Amino acid sequence: MLGSAMLLSAFALLIIAGVWGVSKIIVRATLDYFSAKQRAQRRWWFVQARQDQVKRLFYFKTQQIKYFSELNRKRLLKRNNRKHIQSLSKAIDKDLQSIKSKLPAATYQQLQQDNVRFRKQQDIESLLKLQQKISTLVSV
Repeated sequence: MLGSAMLLSAFALLIIAGVWGVSKIIVRATLDYFSAKQRAQRRWWFVQARQDQVKRLFYFKTQQIKYFSELNRKRLLKRNNRKHIQSLSKAIDKDLQSIKSKLPAATYQQLQQDNVRFRKQQDIESLLKLQQKISTLVSV
């Protein structure tokens, strides 16, 4: 009986010591967690993470701005090229109209067809060559 009571009291003492030790560890960890040093450390980590996030966001925003500005630049360039091609084609038409009486009908028709074809193909180099060809025909 005495042995059972001693064994039971030993287990009780062991359980009480375990609960005391665990509660002591919990209190110490809680105090450590809320200490000024730990709060400052967590705040510093938060600020570092936020700065990294802002840097990544800045990088991707700049990439996005570059992409859309390049897209816009190409679109404007294409529109500008179309405008110049149209004006060059109109200038060629005027030149052809001015020298229509000096050219044979077949040559005039061919030059006019070339003008329309190059304008539809958006071939500015060929239009410039055609304009030079017409200017040499006028001077001849």
